[in-house]
Amino acid sequence: MHAKKAVLHMSTIRRSARCLIDGTVREGTIEDDAFVYAGGRAALGSVRFAPPCMPSKIIGIGRNYADHAAELDNPLPAEPLLFFKPPSALNHHNGAVIYPAQSHRVDYEGELALVIGLRCKAVPRSRAHEVIMGYTICNDFTARDLQRTDGQWARAKGFDGFAPIGPCIAIGIDPTALRLRTRLNGVVKQDAVTSALVFDVPALVEYISAAFTLEPGDVISTGTPAGIGPVHPGDVVEVEIEGIGVLRNRIVAPG
Repeated sequence: MHAKKAVLHMSTIRRSARCLIDGTVREGTIEDDAFVYAGGRAALGSVRFAPPCMPSKIIGIGRNYADHAAELDNPLPAEPLLFFKPPSALNHHNGAVIYPAQSHRVDYEGELALVIGLRCKAVPRSRAHEVIMGYTICNDFTARDLQRTDGQWARAKGFDGFAPIGPCIAIGIDPTALRLRTRLNGVVKQDAVTSALVFDVPALVEYISAAFTLEPGDVISTGTPAGIGPVHPGDVVEVEIEGIGVLRNRIVAPG
C-alpha cells in the first residue's frame, strides 16, 4: 500500500460536517443539536448544510445486496460492479433534487458511503481501515428508464444533484452492522443491515484501489438494499443510518 500518512484512530464517534455560515462554508462538528466550528456555535435548524466532503470522484457499487439484485431480476456479480458519478452530481442534506426532463422514472437508493482520508493505491483489505476517514450517507438517485436503455449508466446515475451526501461524516464508527432505513414521504421503503453487503467495506477498498488512486474526500457508496422505488416532484426522501443521522432531500420539477 502507498499512503502519505497514518490515520488517527478514535475511540469515540465524532461527526464532521460543513455548513454555510454568513455566506462562508465552515468546517466543524455536530454536537447534540448544534454545529460547532472555530469561533462559533449555531443551532442545526439555522444552518444550511454543504456536502461534508468534496470528492474528486464518487464511486458507486451496483448489486451489492442480494435482495436488491433479485428485485431487479439481475444476477449477483462475481466481482464488485463499479460505476462513477461525476462531481457535478454532488448534493447535500436538505438539497433539492431536480427531476430531469429526459427521464420518466427516477428511483431513490439509500446507501452507506465511506469517505477516503488520505491518498492511497493498492490497499490490502487488512489495512483498509487506515485510509478511511469515516462514513456518511448517500442517496444514489437513478434514472431507471435511462439505465435500461442507454447500455451504460453514466447518464442514469450522473445528473446534476443525483448524489446527495451527508449530513455528516461519522468518524470512529463500526460499519459492519448498521441499520439503514429509507423513508418516502414518511413511509419506510428500505430497511436493511449493512452486514448483508455482498462485498464488505475492506473488500471494496482493496478492489477499487487496485485500479484507481484514491484521493482524500473521495466517496465510495456501497450499494443499496431491496425496496427501491420511484419518486415524483414534491416527494421527500429520508435515508437514516444509525450512528450517522438522516439525509433528507426534496424532489422538485425541472425549471
